[in-house]
Amino acid sequence: MKSFADIFKIPELRRRVLVTLGVVAIYRVGAAIPIPGINAEALQQLFQQQANTLLGFLDIFSGGALGRLSIFSMGIMPYINSSIIMSLLQGAHVIPYLDRLAKEGEQGRKKLNQLTRYFTLILAVIQSFGLTTLIMRIPLPGDIPVVKEPGGFFIFVTVLTLTTGTIFVMWLGEQITEMGIGNGISIIIFSGIVDALPRAVKNLTMDVFQLQQRSLLGAGFLLILVLIVTGLVVWVETAQRKIPVQYAKRVVGRKMYGGASTFLPLKVDQSGVIAVIFAVSLLSVPVTIASFAQNAGWAAKITEWWNQGTWWYEALYAGLIIFFCYFYNSVQFNPTDMAENLKKWGGFIPGIRPGDPTAAYIQKVLERITLGGALFVAALAVLPDYLRRSFNAPFFFGGTSILIVVGVALDTMGQLESHLIMRHYEGFMKQGRIKGRWFNVGAS
Repeated sequence: MKSFADIFKIPELRRRVLVTLGVVAIYRVGAAIPIPGINAEALQQLFQQQANTLLGFLDIFSGGALGRLSIFSMGIMPYINSSIIMSLLQGAHVIPYLDRLAKEGEQGRKKLNQLTRYFTLILAVIQSFGLTTLIMRIPLPGDIPVVKEPGGFFIFVTVLTLTTGTIFVMWLGEQITEMGIGNGISIIIFSGIVDALPRAVKNLTMDVFQLQQRSLLGAGFLLILVLIVTGLVVWVETAQRKIPVQYAKRVVGRKMYGGASTFLPLKVDQSGVIAVIFAVSLLSVPVTIASFAQNAGWAAKITEWWNQGTWWYEALYAGLIIFFCYFYNSVQFNPTDMAENLKKWGGFIPGIRPGDPTAAYIQKVLERITLGGALFVAALAVLPDYLRRSFNAPFFFGGTSILIVVGVALDTMGQLESHLIMRHYEGFMKQGRIKGRWFNVGAS
């Protein structure tokens, strides 16, 4: 509680926290504003039917915005898809221009971000058109129309609104990243998932005490399972493989430096929630393509096959998560550079020769621990379907949601802690006393 109170004592940190809360509030307000011309009751009935499909899964990621067909229904998914494609193109070295930009430092990074935004706009138009046509064409019992007045004008207004909403949400996420606390994209997804928690608890309570569709013992078992899974997620997300590093002694002038022992920390799950978000984004692509030709036979088969619960869907989902865990590490970490930096500063791993052998050793360790972390995340991803089939559990109790919530919470808390430690170090680390008065040495 004292650390929490310290947040609001530091002006810069207080401003960042208030900016983050304000942006999240704006996003939640926009997620509740529906697009005109929608039959709300029919739309609710539609998403009740699609609750166990990919469409219902994407509704969880949008914080219920998709289920209301609000102005933020597309959420941040087009931006994530654009980032995936740009990262794949850079990693595969397909376009030399992107490789040159990646080597130009800060200016190159800005140009890459600008290209990602332009590509996000294109994907947002395509995906919003596919979503609009999909909502118009999905049949409901009794031929109840989801759209009151379907037609070209409705498609134009809806596509324009959804595209604008996606670009605005992307901008909101960037504001959190630059002026707030935490990763903006992750915070936005986090807020949508947490928004479903009170509703899930309420439905579980009604099932136990009012509708009596679930026993008290069964509800208690689910809650205990959620606590166990949450503890495992925290354990894996904070787990590290510490590689010992020894620095050789060296003499500079009349002083001797080095000789210290430290370690190189490698997280077991380096990608965190990024791999899960990337996998979900890619899984939504076939549904978007099929929505353009809903009446075609191949499109109907894709829509039918792309339902959650089938073994091959779960295998594909898990495989994509494992792939993106390794892909993220290959993009973010370069063992050769790490080995060169260690050699430059006189560091070495005991028993391993500096240079290429050190890089090979780091790569080997990274691949092994990534496999364990990736398998754990993949197992969490398929947990919701198992719980739903075996225990009729609410969707919120899925491992993917817990992974995202816990991962984002730990990352945000880590950034808050960094700001607090940095401020305490500057203002309160060293104190002196003159004539009975305390003063801070080096304080601003």
